[in-house]
Amino acid sequence: MSAILAIAGVELRRFLRDKSNIFFVFIFPLVLILLLGSQFGAGSGQARVGISGPGGAVPQALAAKLAASGAEVIFADADTVRAELSRGRTDVGLFIDDAAAADFDSGRPAGLAVVMASQSSAQAVMQEVRTAVQAVSMEQRQLAALTGAGIPADQAKDALDRARQLAVAPTVEITDTNEISQEFRGLGRFDLGASQQLLLFVFLSSLTGAATLIQARRFGVVGRVLAAPVSSGQTVAGQALGRFAIALVQGSYIMIGTAVLFGVQWGNLWLSALVLTLFCAVSAAAAMVVGSVMDNDAAAAGIGVGGGLVLGGLGGSMVPPEFFPAALRTVSYATPHRWAYDALADIQRHEGTLADILPQLGVLALMAAFLLLVGARLLRRSLTRAL
Repeated sequence: MSAILAIAGVELRRFLRDKSNIFFVFIFPLVLILLLGSQFGAGSGQARVGISGPGGAVPQALAAKLAASGAEVIFADADTVRAELSRGRTDVGLFIDDAAAADFDSGRPAGLAVVMASQSSAQAVMQEVRTAVQAVSMEQRQLAALTGAGIPADQAKDALDRARQLAVAPTVEITDTNEISQEFRGLGRFDLGASQQLLLFVFLSSLTGAATLIQARRFGVVGRVLAAPVSSGQTVAGQALGRFAIALVQGSYIMIGTAVLFGVQWGNLWLSALVLTLFCAVSAAAAMVVGSVMDNDAAAAGIGVGGGLVLGGLGGSMVPPEFFPAALRTVSYATPHRWAYDALADIQRHEGTLADILPQLGVLALMAAFLLLVGARLLRRSLTRAL
């Protein structure tokens, strides 16, 4: 077992020592997810409003109205709210100065500064903010009218609170019959892109990492390993484990990085990690096949990139398969990406359980087992082939 782990560790170190992989494995995926999420990512369906200003009645009253309408409200200083607006993490920013807070507390008209973000969802959030401001203003005028009629302020507030509790506000229920809208409802801005790019780059890194297997054969690394007291079976197992380690490092980095930097919700982490593990096994087995069949590492890298992009696009890693025509949607199930995509979608969007994703896990396990058997057999044959 120690020999297998040693061989796998060597393969992983050789892959990470390639300086080009530092960009393509650790930097480029996160940058691409950021760009895709910023430009095309769907909002979470929840309005996000940032409020900056001193403490007092007006920010609290506005926050209460916005929260009651389902909006997410954050309190921060002006620079932080502007930064959140520029990054697309907040739809509308409310800026309240000391004079406006004092005017509101004293019953005088107060002026508020409002900044709307550039994303399309900000228009609807701005309307929610207007509604909240109008509601707070109306309550303030009602209170002023009662106190102006000689009613003490405390009694006036209690009377207004009781009236609001007795009044039944009209409600509007909107039913969306669009299946695609229903499918993506509740996703965060970066959630969809993160799951797609996770599958794309894990498979790409694995296939391009097949070049290290070819180099190990060409440069005599495998020959020197076999000269030691190491069997061919251990060598094959070590190479397979090395390919798996490469894929798992890539996938774990993307999953953790997107969760920390972009707040991506992966649902049940244990189930998502299980899907990632099986997909890494499929990717590693595919890399074994490529690295055993080909003798030229540059050609293998080219085929790995081309094949990885084609399979990734066909499996939904570029365009969600929900947008595919019926025929292409059926063909996409020939790729491991589609099965992993469906499993992650169930976990992220529908709080899927292990029972819900068992079919996808079963198919991924069968794909991994088949490709691993083929790759191991081909590698055994290639160990004795002169390069």
